Amino acid sequence: MPGVHIVTDSSSDLTPGDIEGLDVAVVPLTIRFGDEEFLDRTELSVDDFYKRMAAADELPQTACPAPGAFERAFRQAEEAGAGAVVCIALSGSLSNTVQSAQTAADHGFGIPVHVVDSRSVSSGLGTMVLDAASHAATDLESVLARVTGLVARTHVSATLNTLDNLKKGGRIGGARAMLGSVLAIKPIIDLTGGVVEEAGKARTRRRALQGLADRLTGAGEIGQVAVMHGGAPDLDDFLELIADRFPRSSLRIGELGAVIGAHGGAEIVGVSWVAAA
Repeated sequence: MPGVHIVTDSSSDLTPGDIEGLDVAVVPLTIRFGDEEFLDRTELSVDDFYKRMAAADELPQTACPAPGAFERAFRQAEEAGAGAVVCIALSGSLSNTVQSAQTAADHGFGIPVHVVDSRSVSSGLGTMVLDAASHAATDLESVLARVTGLVARTHVSATLNTLDNLKKGGRIGGARAMLGSVLAIKPIIDLTGGVVEEAGKARTRRRALQGLADRLTGAGEIGQVAVMHGGAPDLDDFLELIADRFPRSSLRIGELGAVIGAHGGAEIVGVSWVAAA
């Protein structure tokens, strides 16, 4: 279709249902378990990923898509009649995915191809993609302006059951100070700006969920709220904590996929929102 087509990567945790009817292409990252490699959400489902991770002796690894994978997505958009492509990618502070996309964009196309570092992850990135795609019938400059505005106003926070995955994967970032008491706490992290920072710690999971809820409900005037989880058995408990201000009907709720699960572990509960302009 004419207009601006959107390309993103699988760390956005968008499902086929999320992007149905939209001009959006999702380029998968690679998930590695030892010598086995799988394309995220294409060759390895979310459920199968968590089952494999629970049974694995070593943590899974992730790898960004090759430039050729992005180039194919850009070419397909061009062949479908797109007037331009905007690629919104996983934070460049966490992955080389955005650099891979830029390398592909530099190959040259018959239409403009712009790559944007979302400085975000999971539903934060996904929200930008869905917003951009819903305005894709407008001109390229308007879409880029919307995305740029969202990058600056999108917030992501999460509570983890452990910091082990982040520590072993080398993405502990500003949460490093919590490592000394990692066995005794349930950490809350902030990924706003695309880097991992400490946002709080609690002695119990319940208190961690309350702390995460407090961050959301105390964020002021916000919109486009999403709740994501990695097989968290207490998801409903968290939803009840925020129900007075954010009933389920107002939320986008989804599953955290392998890209985030590999680095954050199982049973994550995360939230993202967009601050008012």
